[in-house]
Amino acid sequence: MIDMLIQRYDRKLLIYLGVLAVTGTVMLYSASWYESFASSNGRTDMLFLQGHLKRMLVGVFFLFGFLILDYRRLKEIAPYFLIGSIILLILTKIYYLANGYSWYKPARWLFVGSVSLQTSDIARMAIIIFMAYYVDKKRELLSDFQTGFLPALVVLGVTMGLIVIQPDYSTAMMIGIIGVLILFIGGAKISQLSLAGAVALLIGIPVLLSREYRKQRILSFFGIGDSADVGYQASQSLISLGNGGIFGVGLGNSIEKNHLLPTPHTDFIFAIIGEEMGFILGTVPVLTLFLLIFFRGLKVAKECTDPFGVFLAVGISFNLILYAFVNAAVVTGLFPVTGLPMPMVSYGGSGMVINMALIGILLNISQARRTVGGNRGWSPSHYV
Repeated sequence: MIDMLIQRYDRKLLIYLGVLAVTGTVMLYSASWYESFASSNGRTDMLFLQGHLKRMLVGVFFLFGFLILDYRRLKEIAPYFLIGSIILLILTKIYYLANGYSWYKPARWLFVGSVSLQTSDIARMAIIIFMAYYVDKKRELLSDFQTGFLPALVVLGVTMGLIVIQPDYSTAMMIGIIGVLILFIGGAKISQLSLAGAVALLIGIPVLLSREYRKQRILSFFGIGDSADVGYQASQSLISLGNGGIFGVGLGNSIEKNHLLPTPHTDFIFAIIGEEMGFILGTVPVLTLFLLIFFRGLKVAKECTDPFGVFLAVGISFNLILYAFVNAAVVTGLFPVTGLPMPMVSYGGSGMVINMALIGILLNISQARRTVGGNRGWSPSHYV
């Protein structure tokens, strides 16, 4: 049975993912070797590479797990998964407060033995699955504000609020955008979305500016403010890209990764890719891979005859492309610094595993697209 399933998966999608993962691994080692050497007191230059490969191995396990599991079974657990992710967000904040940290101390990781979980990543996956489930179940009622649209907004608002107080404003914003996109694809009215957007701005802007470091980042982005440290990382990333130019300085030859650009293997790894591989061989191919994955995801959604599968595929596809291009926009100075990683490329544990799991779900939908009957008279092309 497994052999029959594997014969139907979207091979191009898996190939693009594999190329991106290999590229990301090579560039992560190149970007992190100096940091690894310093962090390990000179014992090894592969400290972060080893961690990355371990996380990738776990991610591959989850990918194939969700590749085999029928994605339609996610509808059965969607509400419980969401409730569980909300509980994890609450426990994360309580854990830090109980250990004597102040309310403003970053509280984004929940530790289970030697394993740390970034609970906002789990919430991101839960929201994508739940919103697809909700829109599938309520799509006839979405046009009604009170019984259809408002409950979805409440769920989004509560989840985003719990992430904002971690504090992780940028992740909360991304989750909100993805949730609203699924609602839009599902048939929510433009007037409802506009009203929700206006309310979100009225609440979100004061919350954004309420923390001094976020305020300083915004001011620095517009060239206002007298703190050179705030805009240092963004400035160094532009220098890194400038060093690379069209063809790059060569793999492993970055200057900025040698403690000039802070933590170059995480949120600003795209700058190292640009510096070492250049515009033609580095940044453009990486972004092209994300676009190819995105378009394959939309193709999977368009060919699926099950509404839940369509909404889920669209949510997963937009999740990956938004994270990738927002990260690239930050590195190139088009957006203020956000702290969002580049999927499959930046160093990180929970994000890697969650993104792999989401790709596994997308591959599972691509297997089922010719076998799921769906609702008669319903056409996915109406939504995608």
